[in-house]
Amino acid sequence: MLNKNDFITFMQDAGVLTFGDFTTKSERKTPYFVNTGNYKTGKHISVLGDYYADLIIKSGEKYDALYGPAYKGITLAAAAAGSLYRNHGIDKPYFFNRKEAKDHGEGGSLIGYKPKDGDKIIIIEDVVTAGTAVRESLQLLKAAADVTVTALFVSVDRMERGTGALSTLNELKSEHNINVYTIINARDIIDSFPQGDERIDKMETYLSEYGGR
Repeated sequence: MLNKNDFITFMQDAGVLTFGDFTTKSERKTPYFVNTGNYKTGKHISVLGDYYADLIIKSGEKYDALYGPAYKGITLAAAAAGSLYRNHGIDKPYFFNRKEAKDHGEGGSLIGYKPKDGDKIIIIEDVVTAGTAVRESLQLLKAAADVTVTALFVSVDRMERGTGALSTLNELKSEHNINVYTIINARDIIDSFPQGDERIDKMETYLSEYGGR
């Protein structure tokens, strides 16, 4: 199922991948935007879960549970776990965090599976820009139990540099010794355009200014 052009078409049809003049959280002017908040139907989340599950299977990673950072990662982890069971017969637990720890009832900041010492965890994210949410997730998971975060799965790699010359995802990989897998990246989007499409030049210009290695 992992056909990159099909995924790009799926994102555009869902209104998730759009083109124009936008400003990112890091104040960069960008000619395209990825808003995963526009996945909003049963079909959308089912198809998206299938893409993540296929990516996880193809990675060959060994893991005990899937973790989805609040808020968007919650749905992604649940959809991926459901697809892994439905399409591949793999029944793995998933869990996610609250933005604020609950001090009543069961308490705590994690909902769903309770990680244990020795667990291998994979993180399911949407689009990573600065990597702040991923770094916060790593701290939270380490505080919960003596776990190893083995891999990060992302739908779109914007291929933008982080704090140095490396792209944010390569920076995370280097800093935290985790494997990173993406369904598509910015170069895949560029390659999906027909020759002469003005979006190619705009994205190439953007990558030449903000891209990382």
